[in-house]
Amino acid sequence: MRIEWRGWRAGESPAPQKKEPQPAPGGAGDSPAQGRPKGRPTNVSRIGRGGRVFGGATGAWPGWVCGVAAAVLSVGLFAQSAKRAASVTAGQQPMEEAGFQAIFDGSSLKGWDCDPDFWRVEGGMMVGETRPGHMPKQNTFCIWRGGKPADFDLKLQYRLTGAGGNSGVQYRSIERPDVARWVMQGYQADIDADENYTGQVYEERGRGFLADRGNFAYVGDGQKPAVVGSLGADAELKKFIRSGGWNDYEVIARGNTLIQLINGHVMSVLIDDDKANRRMDGLIGIQLHVTRAGMKIEARNIRIKNF
Repeated sequence: MRIEWRGWRAGESPAPQKKEPQPAPGGAGDSPAQGRPKGRPTNVSRIGRGGRVFGGATGAWPGWVCGVAAAVLSVGLFAQSAKRAASVTAGQQPMEEAGFQAIFDGSSLKGWDCDPDFWRVEGGMMVGETRPGHMPKQNTFCIWRGGKPADFDLKLQYRLTGAGGNSGVQYRSIERPDVARWVMQGYQADIDADENYTGQVYEERGRGFLADRGNFAYVGDGQKPAVVGSLGADAELKKFIRSGGWNDYEVIARGNTLIQLINGHVMSVLIDDDKANRRMDGLIGIQLHVTRAGMKIEARNIRIKNF
């Protein structure tokens, strides 16, 4: 994987930039259905002339961020999927999968908690489905009750079908019973049928877009997300996603660093230093989004390894 550095050096001040309009507080999280706003997010800093990042964070990058970035990019904190054989370099082998625990048995929803009107098990798969005229009042989730993992490697296979379908894998999340039963808030490994957001780090009912697909992003304490480096062009990474087919999703959470992969390719990376808003552990769940038409999200082979 070729990685392009896009951050400025520690101690170097960013050049000024015309301020872009920002979404209302809470972003997409203010709407009852938690829908994504149209177009690309505006709360993530853009890359300006000379590859420098403008906006989002104030001042220069903390020196340690550059050090962590170098470690992530060069030492290989990306614990890649064993299915990445086609893209590994000569002399290196894919990482073997070991130490994982299955958290979905393929025959029942034992250990999971969700609305039976919308969730079922069929053909060895967890299935969430809506139809026109049969929609939840807000996004609803199938929640794993087996713990609140902190540092972990989570893997699963998913398939999303239905025009305008929208889903995601929640992690390090909390419940929002004040909104409704089976509602979650927290980090989400995003999925959508149009593949505009699939692979990005999103925060349901929170800060919204945190790391777009193709971005290595950083959130400073009390700041907005800003881009540290590029993991590849968004359009190129999109080609690795099997739209309407089965995909392997992987989420690695270690400390305040989150890494998301699809089909063995790193889609987004986030370092979250926003102490008031980040979460260091929490619930896991799968989202069934409110849409105009019906949709179906299927998941199987869900497993986790705790660190």
